[in-house]
Amino acid sequence: MTNAIPSFNDLSFDRPSRESLAADYAAVATYLDADDWDGALAAFDDARRRFESWASLVHLQFSRHTTDEQAKTDRDYADALAPVATGHEVTIKRRLLEDRARLESSVGSYVAALWEADITTFDPRIAADLEKEAKLSGDYTALLASAKIEFDGKTLNLAGLVPYQQSLDRETRHRAEQARWAFFAQHGPALDALFSELVTLRTNMAKTLGFDSYTALGYRRMRRTDYGPNEVAAFRDRIATHVTPLVNALLERRALEAGWDGIKAWDEALIDPQGNPHPAGDHDLLLARAQAMFDAFDPDGDMGPFFAGMVRDGYLDLKNREGKAGGGFCTSFPTVGMPFIFANFNGTHNDIGVFTHEMGHAYQNWKSRGLKPIDALWPTMDGAEIHSMGLEFLTWPQIDGLVEEGAGERYRRMHLIDSLSFLPYGACVDHFQHEIYAKPDMTPEERHQTWQRLEKRYLPWRDWGDLDYPAQGGRWQAQMHIYRAPFYYIDYTLALCCAMQLWLGSRVDPQGTLEIYKALCAAGGSRPFTALVAEAGLVSPFETDALAEVVHEAEQVLLG
Repeated sequence: MTNAIPSFNDLSFDRPSRESLAADYAAVATYLDADDWDGALAAFDDARRRFESWASLVHLQFSRHTTDEQAKTDRDYADALAPVATGHEVTIKRRLLEDRARLESSVGSYVAALWEADITTFDPRIAADLEKEAKLSGDYTALLASAKIEFDGKTLNLAGLVPYQQSLDRETRHRAEQARWAFFAQHGPALDALFSELVTLRTNMAKTLGFDSYTALGYRRMRRTDYGPNEVAAFRDRIATHVTPLVNALLERRALEAGWDGIKAWDEALIDPQGNPHPAGDHDLLLARAQAMFDAFDPDGDMGPFFAGMVRDGYLDLKNREGKAGGGFCTSFPTVGMPFIFANFNGTHNDIGVFTHEMGHAYQNWKSRGLKPIDALWPTMDGAEIHSMGLEFLTWPQIDGLVEEGAGERYRRMHLIDSLSFLPYGACVDHFQHEIYAKPDMTPEERHQTWQRLEKRYLPWRDWGDLDYPAQGGRWQAQMHIYRAPFYYIDYTLALCCAMQLWLGSRVDPQGTLEIYKALCAAGGSRPFTALVAEAGLVSPFETDALAEVVHEAEQVLLG
């Protein structure tokens, strides 16, 4: 990691090739042949950091400019090279794991366990499949980014439609949802075909590697070393038992307050009957207010200076625009030590939520930037989402500056309701994926029927009215993770259970809870999820009563 951080526009990494990768890993092997263990580990870490930095920049630039031909070409090149790099990595990891005791003394038992999982997820026989998987995932991103929806005299992408989905006017919300789902209905056959290819591809990869189904491989690709599908299934059940009824009660109260004849699907996004609080202003004002917020939130700490550096050096892209991929994420460049936040501001409360969420990821990555090896820079996604969702809650006292005048308390209430409402949806997405990969030969129609059935269990209030496409089970096609990152979704619900514990702590000891949060960020990915949670003094979501206290407190706050 260099000391001086370049501006993002000056960021440049050497483009690797098959030949350069072979040379890099041959050098690592030479160290091992000479029994220079430290030299081998250092060279191995350096090679991975350089490749990851380059690949991260390539994929970020594609997300920023999905219609740019050079960005597409670069992405395809990176996707083709990724399995080659993985093959070299696995070869070295196998050699290092031959002396497990020595490896653990150098990198720790957890990193050794990660590598042990990693070597079971790759074989040269699936290299072409991995390249194809990456291409299909990119095709999904590009298809959704291509949306040009005519609405109220404007041409909008999917992110641009969101403000209308949250309109105070019920008919406007209805029309916005009609426009949204008309896009998915139009592209439904293509989305079904694309997903069928992905499921078949992933299942075949799993079989080639000796797994009974993709589920086992998927968990290993997510690098989960401390729990499995059984623990996750029990957690989903507790969400259905304890959280679903509370969300149902909140929705019924909202319908009464608003005078609606029951809740329709197009009503759910309007969480506050007075109108979801808007951001305090445009992109530039929000950045200025965010700086003030972080300065006040952590007056004697490093969060304010860190954010100032991100803004100064251009490590944010937050404005929605045509041709830009949807959603938000945080990525990083391990040789540089500065993360990057990608989002799509659209003038709704989502701007605030996505920004604080991704800032939590960014701050964690920056706090742990000095850890080695590269495996420790990020925790697994379950742990990573504690940092993001945790910051959403911890910034509550200062959030007023980001929200329209006088709406701070309404925003906090809305955010809490939104968080609770997410838990059943997140469980539904995860359960759907488990069923899909348990029965990979499902037809598209059977997949849609599966979603319908699970939606009735986890979100029994969901009434699609005359929106035929999602009513027939098409809602899942709008969830990027199902296509691009299988089994990466329960992570949000597990982390939210922990983040809400931080919320409880901050209500009685804000400074102490902030210090716990910062220590958790600094720990990065040095330990598995359950160990990170325990070290922070939080209750593991896999404990039977983990949800009880946070749900009870939320119920008291919201229903009195």
